[in-house]
Amino acid sequence: MLDLISEPVAVALVGLVGGLLLGFAARIGRFCTLGAIEDLFYGENTLRLRMWGIAIGLSVMGTFGLSAAGLLDLSETLYLSRQWNPLESIFGGLLFGYGMALAGNCGYGALARAGGGDLRSLLIVMVMGISAYVTLGGPLSSLRIWVFGASEQATNFPTFAHLAAPVAGASMEITGIAIGAVILLLTLANKGLRQSPSHVIWGAVAGLAIVSGWAGTYWVASNGFDATPVVSHTFSAPIGETMLYLMTSSGNSISFGTGSVVGVLIGALIGSLYKGHFRWESCDDPRELRRQILGAALMGVGAVVAVGCSVGQGLSAFSVLSYSAPLTLICIMIGAALGLRQLILGFAPSV
Repeated sequence: MLDLISEPVAVALVGLVGGLLLGFAARIGRFCTLGAIEDLFYGENTLRLRMWGIAIGLSVMGTFGLSAAGLLDLSETLYLSRQWNPLESIFGGLLFGYGMALAGNCGYGALARAGGGDLRSLLIVMVMGISAYVTLGGPLSSLRIWVFGASEQATNFPTFAHLAAPVAGASMEITGIAIGAVILLLTLANKGLRQSPSHVIWGAVAGLAIVSGWAGTYWVASNGFDATPVVSHTFSAPIGETMLYLMTSSGNSISFGTGSVVGVLIGALIGSLYKGHFRWESCDDPRELRRQILGAALMGVGAVVAVGCSVGQGLSAFSVLSYSAPLTLICIMIGAALGLRQLILGFAPSV
């Protein structure tokens, strides 16, 4: 296959397929980070949050299954190849979550809504992508490195499966699969979820998209000659990367992230047309638009500091059972809860 297409195109196609699945999950299955948090705190409904449990459980089982079959080297993945800094997870997660509430969606959710014709979300996507790149390699990168330090190569194997394997008396791969199975079974223990097969199916589709990213990029890295990074889906820097590629494609290479972003847009477009939800939308309130732009900028900064957004840390990093994943995801939820409270109830004490 790599004789017919270049390695960058191959990984972009892998990202495109997974992105399509995530776009379908968002528009048809209503798989959404902020929506799940809103349902939990203000709708007293945990079904969409449990979709994340399905996605996490299956992605963990699939990822460690790939490792057991020799189809993935976990040490080459982004989240396990670098030293974990808990302060990055806490600060970045809180900032991302708060910005997500102000913007009304995360980067992935904004992409999905933009694919359905929402021009406000398109602006959120663009601001978030620029903000991420400003923080990653632009004017804010020096400040980020000064505060949190430069990224260092991991000196251990920062995964919960590696930590639990000696206790379980099993290999790291079997331990990881078992942890994923426990997460999945605990999630499915909810009767309401079992009675809603659509939530189970679309949560599973999101998990499959993450596994496909690891499998595809590792295959290309193992069979090609270029130094191809082993990655899966995240939507912070890849949005900026896609914007940069659109402007400099003649001197730049396409990537997994670009394919992933385009895949979500196309999948969301198809999904919204299928559901009859596609319609052009804009923002009539300048104050609302100002708040959303600020939220998008905060998300871009937070995602880079935390080394991933709600999908990057909440699914991709979780699928390899990285130490950073649960802490970052909890901080994202706390930041979002604070932002939602400010928007819905305000912080002024009741009298």
